[in-house]
Amino acid sequence: MKLIDQQTVSKRIKGRLVVNQLFRSLYILATSIALVVLAVLLYRIFTQGFSFLSLEFFTNFASRKPLESGIKAALVGSLWLMAVVIPVSLILGVGTAIYLEEYAKKNKLTNFIQTNIANLAGVPSVVFGLLGLTVFVRVANFDRSILAGGLTLSLLILPVIIVAGQEAIRSVPKDLREASYGMGATKWQTVYRIVLPAAIPGILTGSILAFSRAIGETAPLIVVGAYGFVNFLPENVLSSFTALPIQIYNWASRPQAEFQNVAAAGIIVLFIFLIVMNSVAVLIRNKYSNRY
Repeated sequence: MKLIDQQTVSKRIKGRLVVNQLFRSLYILATSIALVVLAVLLYRIFTQGFSFLSLEFFTNFASRKPLESGIKAALVGSLWLMAVVIPVSLILGVGTAIYLEEYAKKNKLTNFIQTNIANLAGVPSVVFGLLGLTVFVRVANFDRSILAGGLTLSLLILPVIIVAGQEAIRSVPKDLREASYGMGATKWQTVYRIVLPAAIPGILTGSILAFSRAIGETAPLIVVGAYGFVNFLPENVLSSFTALPIQIYNWASRPQAEFQNVAAAGIIVLFIFLIVMNSVAVLIRNKYSNRY
């Protein structure tokens, strides 16, 4: 009887090892395919667009002539957009996460709110564009401005920041909170001086992903009325604008082959933009990770 049991156990172990090896091979294959596709994409983009990267490309406005086209208005417009998106989404997102985790009572209403916030993270971006068109462009009368586009993108990434903030706050050890209360600190002092600094690495991780999504979104900006051809710089948040994704889309949709190369150069600029943003956020995250 014991011999039969040992044989059965041995067969089960072998079967699990086979299944484990099968799934390991599938994961390696999937990762390899993704890396190959990414490498081919980057190679094609850089070989097409690198020769178009010059000082004139950054100082010229968009033009109907490929060799004279530049990304100045789109680059400045994206910077203006992020100047609206980052503070608005961070303040609202982190504030909501703190309230839901530290102050809100755990009841059905809170669970309902959290469930809907998580579901909003998967809503298509064009839906947020329609919401921004209705609320910010028509009702608030911000017109086709940077403020309308920035607030729309803030709504788009807000659920991601809220969920990331909640997870980061939950990960803070209870011992830190209890030690703070034991020293006589109030609820807000504990949250502000202990919980929030310890949760910053996790909050920034989610924020990095959210900002990266915002700067590369096209559909919401098209819906709220971003221009595809702009030959001026915005003066304030109520000015008309264009952005890097809109300009790249405009170039890529043109039939001339030269504009495809110009679009590739714009993609390289957007790629560098993302790397710089992520690098700064990662440095800040690592600084606080080492501290706590």
